[in-house]
Amino acid sequence: MKHILVIDDSAAIRKAIRRILEQLGHVVEEAGDGQEAIDRLEGGGTFDAILCDIDMPVMDGLAFLAELPKRPRVTPPPIIMCTTHTGFDKIQLALTLGATEYIMKPFDADIITSKLEACGVA
Repeated sequence: MKHILVIDDSAAIRKAIRRILEQLGHVVEEAGDGQEAIDRLEGGGTFDAILCDIDMPVMDGLAFLAELPKRPRVTPPPIIMCTTHTGFDKIQLALTLGATEYIMKPFDADIITSKLEACGVA
């Protein structure tokens, strides 16, 4: 059982990912944007993995990735970006900024499981 943080501004997407992860036996916490996630991480939250949307208000996923190195108290786990972007530019930028993997929306349990396995988290 792993502890996973899901960051997405859509409550419906968070719920769908939560359902999948909980069925796989994981414990899930949610954040509605990158700033909320940073606050949680700086508050001592520890996670085995993070699934993060790219497009969000307040702090998007790319800004979240860029902010992590500025936070010395935070040691991020593997981060899997979730996106609807089909162009490789934002995905490449996310990987450059420290994302470990990415998932194209829509996704299913098999895709999430394979990405968690690829990150050594499953």
